[in-house]
Amino acid sequence: MPLSDSMPYEVKRAQEINHLFGPKGSENAYDFVLDLHNTTSNMGNCLIMKTSKDDFTIQMIHYMKNTLIHDNCQVLLLENPEVQYGAIRTVAKHSVGLEIGPQPQGVVKANILENMRKLVNSALDFAHFYNEGKEFPPCTLDVYRAFEKVDYPRDSEGQIIGIIHPQLQDNDWKQLKPGDPSFLTLGGKTIPYNGSSAVYPVFVNEAAYYEKESAFLLTEKITLKANSMKVSKT
Repeated sequence: MPLSDSMPYEVKRAQEINHLFGPKGSENAYDFVLDLHNTTSNMGNCLIMKTSKDDFTIQMIHYMKNTLIHDNCQVLLLENPEVQYGAIRTVAKHSVGLEIGPQPQGVVKANILENMRKLVNSALDFAHFYNEGKEFPPCTLDVYRAFEKVDYPRDSEGQIIGIIHPQLQDNDWKQLKPGDPSFLTLGGKTIPYNGSSAVYPVFVNEAAYYEKESAFLLTEKITLKANSMKVSKT
C-alpha cells in the first residue's frame, strides 16, 4: 500500500518501519532485531519470543538468562495469533523483545535503565560469539506461553466497570487458580477467575493495553528445546 498524507500516523510509520527493516517475511529483512520497551506492569526483566521454532532465538535467550542468572529474567512466548500484536521485532527474521518494569510512562528509573543495558549487552555478546563461530550445545528453555487475552469487566455499553483486584495487582508471573480474585467492580464486588485450571497472568494492568481491551494475558509454562548451533564461516 503506497504512503499517503491521509493515512493515520501509526499506519504510515508501520509501513516505513517495514520498508526500512523488512519487508517482513522476505530474504531482505534484517537478520535480527532487539525491540526495547518498558512496561507499567510488574514484569521485571521479560524476554519476548515470537516463535517456539527458532533455535537461534532460543539459544540467545538461554545464553542471556545464564549470564544474568541473578537478574531473574522470565521468558514470554507470543506465538498464538490471539495474543500477538504489531511490533518492530515481527519484521526481522529473528528477534527478542525486552519488556522491563514496572516503570511509569514518561519516567526514567535508574534500575530499569541499568537492567536494559545488561540485557542488550548480553544479547550483543551472544551475537558476537555466534558470528565468530562459537558452538552452542543443545539446550532447553522454560517459557510462559500466552494463549488468551482477558478484558476488563464492562457494562452493556462497553464501559469498564471493574479494576484489577488488589490480590492480583503486581503479581505478574504468579499462579492464578480458579476462584482466585481477579477483578473488583466499582461497586465493591469481587469477580473471581473462572478458568478450568491454574494459569500465570502477565502484563497485569498495563497502561498501554487499556485501548487493546486487555487487563492481562493468561500463560502456561512449557519447555522449549534447541539443537546445537554453530555458524559456518566461509
